[in-house]
Amino acid sequence: YLGISILADFDSFQDVVVKIERSAYHKPFLGGFKNSITGVEFHNAGSQTVPKKRPDRGIQLFCRETQTVFEKNKPQQTRNTTSTQMTKIGLYVSNTTDKLISPGKYLTAEEYHKRRLEAVIVLQTYFRRWHAINVVQHLREEKSLRLAWEAEEELRKKEEKEEKLRREHERRLNPKTKEDFELLYHALELWRQEETERINRTFTGAERKAAFCGLLEQEAQLIASIGRHKLNANEENQQKAILHFLDKCAQPKRWKAYNGKITEMDTQYTLRARELFEIYRSISMDGIPKDERMDILSTLRRTVKEHECKLTREIVELIDREVDLMLREVKKCNLEGLRKRICTLFLQYVKTPKFNPEVARILKVPTDPLKLYKNVNFCHSCENYLPSTEFPVPANSRTIGRCRLCCKLDNEAQRREALSKYKLILKNLRKSEADYQENSKIVFLVQLQDLQYMIENIWGCQSALSACSDLYDLVMVRWDKRCEWSPWNTVLLTKDEADAHLKLCNLQEAYEAAFIHRIKQKHIWAENYFAQIPAMTSFLHRRDNQANAN
Repeated sequence: YLGISILADFDSFQDVVVKIERSAYHKPFLGGFKNSITGVEFHNAGSQTVPKKRPDRGIQLFCRETQTVFEKNKPQQTRNTTSTQMTKIGLYVSNTTDKLISPGKYLTAEEYHKRRLEAVIVLQTYFRRWHAINVVQHLREEKSLRLAWEAEEELRKKEEKEEKLRREHERRLNPKTKEDFELLYHALELWRQEETERINRTFTGAERKAAFCGLLEQEAQLIASIGRHKLNANEENQQKAILHFLDKCAQPKRWKAYNGKITEMDTQYTLRARELFEIYRSISMDGIPKDERMDILSTLRRTVKEHECKLTREIVELIDREVDLMLREVKKCNLEGLRKRICTLFLQYVKTPKFNPEVARILKVPTDPLKLYKNVNFCHSCENYLPSTEFPVPANSRTIGRCRLCCKLDNEAQRREALSKYKLILKNLRKSEADYQENSKIVFLVQLQDLQYMIENIWGCQSALSACSDLYDLVMVRWDKRCEWSPWNTVLLTKDEADAHLKLCNLQEAYEAAFIHRIKQKHIWAENYFAQIPAMTSFLHRRDNQANAN
């Protein structure tokens, strides 16, 4: 409480007691200022009147701090008092401006909704027509693109087939490689079989024997012709083989880093081999001018005189003889024998590890005689001791048979099979497995004879889907692409079918049960054949263990 005196009259004061109440609520800040010298803050005054509490109406109220305005539209019908005046006795009202209004047909709710439905159906009809036109146009465009692609594919396949036939015809006319001569002998065998069937079907008795004698003479002539082509091809391929051998010696050392980058390094031996390779290629060229030939011979002379031996002295003597004959203006045709002799002796010089150390790692015959006793086998057919690399050993073989040359001669004399198609399939298979980068091993254990057995006996030389029998268009791929390739996880398909097969995720949904059962039967057949091979049994056991674990 606080007592104060107030002026009651002009000359009198009255004491009044004022009750002060301490408010419990926080005084609001109404602004103010601060003395910058003393630091005292002065606030604007506010009344101490306690806010009046609203009476409780029994309704829970919520305070909204936002200023959101809620608007609500509600139609209202207000009263509108009107009056009319009609004609009566004593009053005339003109009706010239009046309008005659007649009520229309009453529309029920059912009729209204029916009319709306009919309008919606009309709209849907036009929209569906527009949508169908777009869909048909899109399908027509896709069809045209598909037909164009099929036409291009058909044209491409036709061109590839024509190119393949043209290439085979060219290979038969001008054979150069072993595969070309295999193709020739295979064609000769087919022709002999056709002629034999024709003779057996047409002639009998003495005429049949005479026809067979004539067929034998024709076959002998054709074999002699093939032999002459082989001699010519050997002469052409010999020089290419020599250049390839020397180029292989001159290649730098290569190794692959952890990031996949190839690093190359030249050593003193590779540089020496490259120098000798360039000299040999220069002296074996024909048609070069006389001055250049003199420079090449002088370079050769300086190179071989670095080592003193019987071979180098003979080369120097031949070089001096050719230089002397060239100075005497001898014709080039008379110098061919001398130049071939120089090339032969210099090649012998290059193949000597003493003069070209890099050649030692490529020579088939090692310089150390003790190494000849390692990995050497005896061929019972030609009775020669040859390295193990000269013997084709099938995966199911338990002994060393004949060498490659004897097998080749036996094939040319009796069976005359063309194995180039199987070699192409095996090459494509190994390349595709190498692209997976899963360290596949089984595909490199399978030899050409094993693959031939699988294709001919198990798969019948045809695609499992389309029964295409063109081996040039067939490839072997994984049956289940998640597992490593093996004879029991493979399928023979065309190239297009193989591309589509490798894109499948679920084989059970893509193929019928009968087709899958037929493929599984072929896999069991392959398992029984390769189970006899010791190298394959470990993979079979590992697969069985994985299946049991799963």
